[in-house]
Amino acid sequence: MEQSKLIERAHKVLPAGGFGNFDSGVVISRAKGSRMWDADGNEYVDLLIGSGPMVLGHGHPEILDAVQEQLSKGMTFFANNPAGIELAEEICRAVECAQLVRFLCTGGEADMYAIRLARAFTGKDKFIKFEGGYHGMSSEAQMSLAPEKRVDFPNAVPDSAGIPIAVRNQMLIAPFNDFEVTQSIVESHANEIAGLIVEPMQRIIPPRPGFLAFLRELCDKHDIVMIFDEIVTGFRMSYGGAQQIYGVVPDLCTLGKMIGGGFPLSAVAGRADIMSHFDKGKVGNDGFLMQVGTLNGNPVASVAGLKTLEILRRTGQYENLNSMGTRIQEAVSEPLEALGIPHQIVGHPTLFEVVFTEKTVLNYRDVMDGDAKKAARYQRVLRNQGIFKSPAKLYVSLALTDEDLDLVSHAASQAAESLVK
Repeated sequence: MEQSKLIERAHKVLPAGGFGNFDSGVVISRAKGSRMWDADGNEYVDLLIGSGPMVLGHGHPEILDAVQEQLSKGMTFFANNPAGIELAEEICRAVECAQLVRFLCTGGEADMYAIRLARAFTGKDKFIKFEGGYHGMSSEAQMSLAPEKRVDFPNAVPDSAGIPIAVRNQMLIAPFNDFEVTQSIVESHANEIAGLIVEPMQRIIPPRPGFLAFLRELCDKHDIVMIFDEIVTGFRMSYGGAQQIYGVVPDLCTLGKMIGGGFPLSAVAGRADIMSHFDKGKVGNDGFLMQVGTLNGNPVASVAGLKTLEILRRTGQYENLNSMGTRIQEAVSEPLEALGIPHQIVGHPTLFEVVFTEKTVLNYRDVMDGDAKKAARYQRVLRNQGIFKSPAKLYVSLALTDEDLDLVSHAASQAAESLVK
């Protein structure tokens, strides 16, 4: 069925005509390797990769084989299964902060429970997050996620209707990469703060040298639980995630996307004394954090995740991922430089974006100060040239070929030229 008719049908049964995720004006009908096709048959190089999880590309044969084998054994049990236990063991081996693991289905759930764990462990209520940081869709996470209104720190701005004022009052907002303001906020509320949650690379913005270590010291000094949201960076930037890259170990971290191999799976991992609040036998009724989910540790997702991690452990995989990302970064930057268009490539070779600004991008407001009109035109040309990506970031996958990279380079040149016409 042609795409326009599917979009028309969607608007009759779905709010805003979509699932709440990506552009509802496109319907993807299939994908294979590094390519995707919409319902009209238009072909794209996929640099969205399901918002991150498809690091091996779509329909990887080893993933399909592992999933098919598990399907013949059962799809879900609402009980422990061997693959889930093995995946938890591998996470504990790979991720430095992980002593114990609890599985969930989505990254947003994992972040919500990590916040709740910190409160259960400390007996305190307030939380620090950074403006522009994405931690799912819980009430706490929806504070100053993408605020259009700029207010003084540490005041929180709700990004959604339906959130009680009481939640806003428990959230303290700091500017990412700002040592002085963050320290001031922490020290002004130290006795009330249960935890601090941060993306170690916030969306596409790397931490300034020493910033994460500085946060670690602040949390240690004031008995604050430090949480790394590694839903995106876990097993992407390196096998040990951002905490391995940056050399800073949080108390808890959240994982998702990559660990499910394209199926719904996420996790909270961390220190045993904090994670023990999931165990009533160890903490008693008052300290127990109830967490139940029909599909927690689903065996199909677990085998897909295990096979994905096995493939990522093979020699040269991260070198290849970084090499391809660097090649795309150069393909984006070179024509813009040649045309004298101010820009910054912000992020890591495995995950980045171009921001049309002359200044160094250190936080959410710096991104927002970029030239939005140029960015929109640039992204529109990329799509027209057959490159499928989010308007806010670009994901690299191991499925990309030299032909794909050449197509990306050509599209980037066309998009750059469109900015001077």
